[in-house]
Amino acid sequence: MASLAGAGRVLLIGDIQKALLDAGQVDRYPCEVRTNILEGIDAAARGRFVAVGIVMAGATHQLGAALQALRDGTKARILLLAQMHEEPIARRFVGTGAADKLADAYLVCPTCLASLCSYAGIGPGLEDRGQKTEDGRPTTEDGSALNPQFTVRNPPSGVFLADVEQRIRHLERLATTDDLTGLKNRRYLWEFARQILEHAGQTKGRVTLLVFDIDNFKHYNDVYGHLTGDEILRQAALLMRRCCRSHDVVGRIGGDEFAVVFWDDPYRGAGDVERERRAATAEHPSAAILVAQRFQKEFGHADLHLLGPGGEGVLTISGGLASFPRDGATVEQLFERADLALRDAKGGGKNRIYLVGPACTSGSNHASPSEIGEIHIG
Repeated sequence: MASLAGAGRVLLIGDIQKALLDAGQVDRYPCEVRTNILEGIDAAARGRFVAVGIVMAGATHQLGAALQALRDGTKARILLLAQMHEEPIARRFVGTGAADKLADAYLVCPTCLASLCSYAGIGPGLEDRGQKTEDGRPTTEDGSALNPQFTVRNPPSGVFLADVEQRIRHLERLATTDDLTGLKNRRYLWEFARQILEHAGQTKGRVTLLVFDIDNFKHYNDVYGHLTGDEILRQAALLMRRCCRSHDVVGRIGGDEFAVVFWDDPYRGAGDVERERRAATAEHPSAAILVAQRFQKEFGHADLHLLGPGGEGVLTISGGLASFPRDGATVEQLFERADLALRDAKGGGKNRIYLVGPACTSGSNHASPSEIGEIHIG
């Protein structure tokens, strides 16, 4: 029966090679694949799938309309398969109001079919429904063979699914999140930067990297103790996230060193991005400079009551900004140039952020520092 087509299965739409580590093993899982978006939308409307997973790679510009069509045409859970640099877009589709959100969850790729099936409500432990194929393998309601490692939990939105999602998200947080601050960790930041640079190279986008640390942080650890030092780091992380745009990625590299990847908002029009480039100071996107300045100001006036009387507003930061493609073409080059600018900012008196300039190598920044707290161009 058409109404049972796809029952107990996951529909995958798009080029799954770009999202799944084990895409070649898809036939071993309760999944169907449609590489064409329109064909996938039609299959979702005709079948009764547990979930529909749509690969975001290559579908960004038509993704909103495709998700709306899927939401209107099927009751299945809608999962986005997103690369790291697509995660801010995925969050917007998942994070809208409960009544009108276009997707139910997203997975950061590359992922594997087992994780995808778990999100869909298909998990370990086979339930024998009494129906089997000729070779003895259990079947779904439409008679198709079901992988022995998986079973449909009914309903897919029940306690089992919530538990699986909670466990998977916990593991994802451990792998990508800094425990102390809740920011992205060095591993995530590095891979995200690599992906967004590749994307920017294809779209002629702009990416700016800010690397900064807290001036004299060791002094605060020694005087006030490591617990206070940890609280300063957490507060710095909170302030930075408040100052940044929603799609920028903030991470902790280690110790008191942080980094932010600023990149073109995927929801801005081409005209807006071009105006941003023309208005950039020293060829750096002006938004990144404004955010860095705002963070300096906010951090310098933070309510640091944890330092005791007289401790408010005594913290400052120093940092370095480097942009793709002007200052480097790879993640390694951008971090190296931003680190050199950071060191020059330290040597220039601290409490300042330097832009990378033609002569910006450690110890050779020829900028004439003006008033403390401003962006200084090397």
